[in-house]
Amino acid sequence: MEVMDIDPERIATLNDRPVQKGSWVLYWMQQSQRAHDNPALETAIFHANRLNLTVRVVFILTDRYPEANLRHYRFMLEGLAQTRGELARRRIGMQVIKGDDPQAALAPLLKKTALLVCDVGYTRHQRTWRRAVSQSCPCSALAVEGDVVVPVAVTSPKAEYAARTIRPKIHRHLEHFLVPCPRYRPEYPSDENSWQSLDLADIDGIIEGLDLDHSVPAASVLFKGGPAEARKRLQDFISHRLARYTRNRNQPQTDDISHMSLYLHFGQISPVALALSIRNASTGDPEDRDAYLEELIVRRELAVNFVYYTKDYDQYTCLPAWAQKSLSEHAADKRPIVYDRQTLEAGRTHDPYWNAAMAEMCATGFMHNYMRMYWGKKVLEWSPSPQEAYDTLLFLNNRYFIDGRDPNSFAGVGWVFGLHDRAWFQRDIFGKVRYMAASGLERKCDIQAYVKKVAALSRMADRSMS
Repeated sequence: MEVMDIDPERIATLNDRPVQKGSWVLYWMQQSQRAHDNPALETAIFHANRLNLTVRVVFILTDRYPEANLRHYRFMLEGLAQTRGELARRRIGMQVIKGDDPQAALAPLLKKTALLVCDVGYTRHQRTWRRAVSQSCPCSALAVEGDVVVPVAVTSPKAEYAARTIRPKIHRHLEHFLVPCPRYRPEYPSDENSWQSLDLADIDGIIEGLDLDHSVPAASVLFKGGPAEARKRLQDFISHRLARYTRNRNQPQTDDISHMSLYLHFGQISPVALALSIRNASTGDPEDRDAYLEELIVRRELAVNFVYYTKDYDQYTCLPAWAQKSLSEHAADKRPIVYDRQTLEAGRTHDPYWNAAMAEMCATGFMHNYMRMYWGKKVLEWSPSPQEAYDTLLFLNNRYFIDGRDPNSFAGVGWVFGLHDRAWFQRDIFGKVRYMAASGLERKCDIQAYVKKVAALSRMADRSMS
């Protein structure tokens, strides 16, 4: 009997029920929204071949996804449309069902399912959904982890303090897990003609039928969703910008970054495939490749570790004790200026650099990471209290970034307040939490060129909506 080539440490059994007699193996796709380099999909294909069954892929579309708005849905649906086409070319049908409760939406399909396979999500609601479905599922249910390089539980059994503590734990397992995903050919093609599914060829029609927040427009002027778009951007980055990554990654006036965080958030590209592409690239020095892989693997998986092991990952209480204590001691310090949330959201502060960062986020759904740090630190400085600053940052982050509501985002907001960082010199307002100043931007990058770049992007966005 053929042995599956997917590492068993990527696979978790979610209940104690056996494989049952059924008509298909069901892959419930949620996090890994792609048809290639997807361990959950390949696991489903392998077992379907072994059971002489077809694979049925289903995606549950809910308009009650926490904090998601039109911007997020447009990008995701663009990706799902591409994924459905790529699955069809592999002779696999995909069904998109609207439903607010995945357990109820899947129940009719599970009656005829021999084996349920799902991918792995790390946020609170993702884990709750999978737990509820697997507990009510009449057949065996497997979860396959394909959106980190090293599985979270393999890396560490607890929340790690910082990159320096998780780095050696990841590197201990890195070569074992940094291998291409196997690809299986379905022996029995699935027929989706009889399935009731939302029509991904009509994204506008789907959006019209959803109860969404339309106050944040789509950001398609610069970014379009989809695995094919992700692969195109990756190849462009490797060919033209990877060789400048170390030199320019903290230069926001340039575009020498990959923009992969958007596609990783929706599972439209595999972090393993991405890491292998960078490691095997013929462009760039080893320093460029290593610097990128540090961000992709160590820093990103530190964020996943944080969300997975921290129940209050989206609350001020998630911050390390030293940071909470230091910020509390300086909570009453006089602020040189205070802005309310509405003023910040409108980008109407006295700081042209901060306003440009806010404009980039509003216009494109993205902000250069170096500016994200400065953007966050200034909200802390300009808010009446650290708690209010945290709440405002998380609100703006999740509302405007295409890759908001992501472990990287929750950890990134936390970092502004000391998470995964160390204590620095004592100062007003910040206490021992790291500080950033406009003079640092002026010294370390061409910040005026960044402001001009964002102004051009904003004009482009305005024209696209007019």
